[in-house]
Amino acid sequence: MTSLDDVVRRLQTLPFFANMDAGVLKLLVFTNERLTYERGDVLCRQGEVGDAAYVLLDGEAEVLVATAEGPVRVAALKGVTLVGEIAILIDVPRTATIRATGRLDALKVTKERFFQLMEDYPGIAIETMRVLASRLEATTAELARARAALHEK
Repeated sequence: MTSLDDVVRRLQTLPFFANMDAGVLKLLVFTNERLTYERGDVLCRQGEVGDAAYVLLDGEAEVLVATAEGPVRVAALKGVTLVGEIAILIDVPRTATIRATGRLDALKVTKERFFQLMEDYPGIAIETMRVLASRLEATTAELARARAALHEK
């Protein structure tokens, strides 16, 4: 695993945490669980109740969505990324499965700690809204492309 200072530097690359004091981020790391996953390990599974978000610190993962034909890979994740926040923000089952595609280091941030961070640092709530809005826009555009492709056939 990486050093505490390295984890803090990685967290600061995310818009959610960019303006937070290093001491606060160290506390975040200490009060949450650092985990290591191997290729094929599942961080969270579609349909489960969300109890935490994950900050992917190092490594790669994929986002899988269940379909009638089996799981479909909808995204590849690399670099420092926050995932799993939707299920803890709006109390819905997880919308996708996140699976490691190689060795992966992550910070598991509990629902309670995530909400406390948003309360203490409103900038995190604003960045969360921006990220979610961006994802919604991308999904809407993808659905429009898919619909257009269906009509062309």
